[in-house]
Amino acid sequence: MDETDPAGLAGLTAAFETHRPHLRAVTLRLLGSPAEADDAVQETWLRLARTDVAAVENLRAWLTTVASRVALSMLRARGTRAESDLEEAGAAADPDPDPEVRALQADALGGALLVVLERLDPAERLAFVLHDLFGVPFAEIATVVERSPAAARQLASRGRRRVRGGAPDAEPDPARQRAVVDAFLTAARDGDFAGLLAVLDPDVELRADRVAVAAAEANEHRGAPQLAEYLQGAQAVARVFSGRARGARPALLDGALGAVFAPAGRVFSAFDIVVVDGRIAAIEMIADPEVLAGLDVEQL
Repeated sequence: MDETDPAGLAGLTAAFETHRPHLRAVTLRLLGSPAEADDAVQETWLRLARTDVAAVENLRAWLTTVASRVALSMLRARGTRAESDLEEAGAAADPDPDPEVRALQADALGGALLVVLERLDPAERLAFVLHDLFGVPFAEIATVVERSPAAARQLASRGRRRVRGGAPDAEPDPARQRAVVDAFLTAARDGDFAGLLAVLDPDVELRADRVAVAAAEANEHRGAPQLAEYLQGAQAVARVFSGRARGARPALLDGALGAVFAPAGRVFSAFDIVVVDGRIAAIEMIADPEVLAGLDVEQL
């Protein structure tokens, strides 16, 4: 962009300002520090000012990608921060009156969550935050972390497991986790709808990758369940699993308890299961072969 063109610069500045709250929300989640988030947003503006974006169709997506790359570089450069620094960042006041930023601070910048996020490597953290918290497609995340979309999905999945596993209310006892998973699989195989409802949290979330959804659609005439990439609620999730999962067995997925469908030892699908307060709070169905190949699976 020609910075000697005042009208052009003014228009670009106005466009950037409309996206500033979103960019700050993203970088604040990624970095956990209001000061660093401001630095990342400012660097994003400088890069925008030096770039000809006339051919850019979606400026918000372009800016999100640039801001994410800046934040990723900052995460990699700073290394592991002290827990006290994170707690201080979480407690820091933010003068920005934008409601999106205020809401994000209220639900996400507690010291405990920031400490859990800090345990993720930078790429996991970025994939998890961008996808789960801001709905950025894996194809766009892949360009930031310089990996395939399937690999970006795997990064987000690992980050999700580690965040939930480190959350204060997650079930810490492996034996209790195993008992819940066993009860879930038994109820599913037996078509015990009431048993499924008993073991599922009322607000349970079910996520399925596109391969799993496509397989369900292709086999609907054979009785496969209606499946979507996201379902919520015990009734909906119980309908998906009731009378099914006959070949599924408990397994560790990257060290976290779940289940796999692996006839003759070949893993065709995996179920990442999160147990909270004695009930299943989340399930992720993974059927993408590239993602499955990257999982460390130990059948139990």
